[in-house]
Amino acid sequence: MNLSDPIADFLTRIRNAATAKHKRTSAPSSNMNLAIAAILKEQGYIADFERIDKTPQDELVVSMRYSEGQPAFTEIKRVSRPGIRRYASVKELPRVRNGLGIAVVSTPRGVVTDKEARRLNVGGEVICTVW
Repeated sequence: MNLSDPIADFLTRIRNAATAKHKRTSAPSSNMNLAIAAILKEQGYIADFERIDKTPQDELVVSMRYSEGQPAFTEIKRVSRPGIRRYASVKELPRVRNGLGIAVVSTPRGVVTDKEARRLNVGGEVICTVW
């Protein structure tokens, strides 16, 4: 299946799994999806993830994280889309809920959070926001 926005598909699968209280969900694996999953795990929004080698495409299995029956995140939202790309300099990087959430940013130094991008003093494409 050919998707026009695989990142939005990945984020939607995570959002839907959290809403339905699933323990795990799977999505097609890509380098960007792996980078986003690594950031979500590092920040405590998901419990774990693993890449499973399959034919014709590898699969990324995400284990969801809940606190008292509620998902670890309230909202996960795609910002930059194929039709409208959103780029931000280091000074224009969004502060999600006054620092309570994160923005995932694709920079020349890799995919990082908005706080890490400010520390590295680099801007880039704002992929999504999570809080």
